[in-house]
Formats: sequence, C-alpha cells, structure tokens
Amino acid sequence: MTGVRRRILVVEDDPETAGQLVESLATNGYQVDLATNGNEALSHGHSADYAVMTIDRMLPDIDGIAVMKRLRESGIATPVLIISALGEIDDRVRGLRAGGDDYLVKPFAFAELLARVEALARRSTTVVKETLLRVGDLEMDLVSRIVSRRGQEIKLLPKEFQLLEYLVRNAGHVVPRAMLLQHVWDLHFDPTTNTIDVYVGRVRRKVDDQQAYPLIHTVRGVGYCVRAPC
Repeated sequence: MTGVRRRILVVEDDPETAGQLVESLATNGYQVDLATNGNEALSHGHSADYAVMTIDRMLPDIDGIAVMKRLRESGIATPVLIISALGEIDDRVRGLRAGGDDYLVKPFAFAELLARVEALARRSTTVVKETLLRVGDLEMDLVSRIVSRRGQEIKLLPKEFQLLEYLVRNAGHVVPRAMLLQHVWDLHFDPTTNTIDVYVGRVRRKVDDQQAYPLIHTVRGVGYCVRAPC
C-alpha cells in the first residue's frame, strides 16, 4: 500500500479508545482521520478516499450500522471493519449483512485489529482496480456508473454502458460481433442483425465526437476494438 491507500477513517466516540487507535495505526504507517459521531463519519466518508474504515456500532447520534448503510447506499465501497461490544452471533450477522466486511468484538488485542485492517486494505486495492476502468482519457466508474473523458461526464443508457464496459475490459483486443451479442445481449450470433452496429454507433458518437482522438475503432468484417493512441 502506498499514498492514499494507507488512509484510514476511525469512527469512535470514546476518547480513550479513539486515542489508542489513532496512535497505534499512525505508528504503523497509516494516515488516520478521526470521526467521533455518525454525522462526522458520513461527512468524512463522502469527502475522502479511504483504504479502510473502522466503525464503532454504539455512537451518540447515529448508530454505526445506520452510518454504514448510508455510505453503502451512496456508492461508497470502502471496506468497513465494525468494532462493537455486542458480540452475539445475531449482532455480527446483522452488521455483516448491513454491508460490513469484518466484525471485531471489544475488548480486542491491537495486533488482531491491525491484521484485520491490513487484510481489508489489500482488498480495498483490489476493489479500486475492479471498479475503475481507464483507457486513454476515458474513465468508467462501475460503482457510480459514471463515464467521463477529460473530466467531462458522458451520459449513457444502461445497455450502452454495458457495451462500452465490455469493450473497455478488452481494450487493445478486437472483440467480434458474436462475442458482443453473447456477453452484452445474451444472444447467439445472428449474422443478419444490425443491433451491434446501431449501438456501437450511438456509443461512438457520445464517446468520440469532438474529442482529441477516437477510442472506438471498427475492424472491418470482424468487430470492434477500444484503444488509445500509443
């Protein structure tokens, strides 16, 4: 982990526990932000990119589970370690089903917390790689479903987004029309259909028109390829 991926949000209202967590995580090389209530947690969670969040369940204003649910509903995919004195199986199941990635019961040894944080931080890096696709100056955010070029958002219909995503995932390779029909429309190849060409034409106009260079290329008689200039 390097740079922003070492940044952690600790949500804890108890001053003594919060101080110990912040100090210990900072000693182990993490940049730590502290929120002492649910509203602060929501503000931090929406405004910064964290590798991991640790959230105490018992907060003075908004329950930690409710905080996590709100973050998940707004598209925040940061791994969450729930910390709680409530250690019954039902409590743990509820927390994990609400969107938590791990659950640690108080009291705990810091060595265990650190190991769990490190494991979640590794998963966080994987999540970032899987949910952000880039080719040239094009970026696709698979969580927010936002497509942009040079920071300018491009509005795509759901099927157009799915088509572009498949092409971008295969960037640099020619994708035959048959593969697009199968993976985007779940159809067997029909040599008479012009569905692919119509949709590619729509996406190309939205993605490539008035841009410095085209990303979507036609390979005559075969299919399509997304690639940026070398």
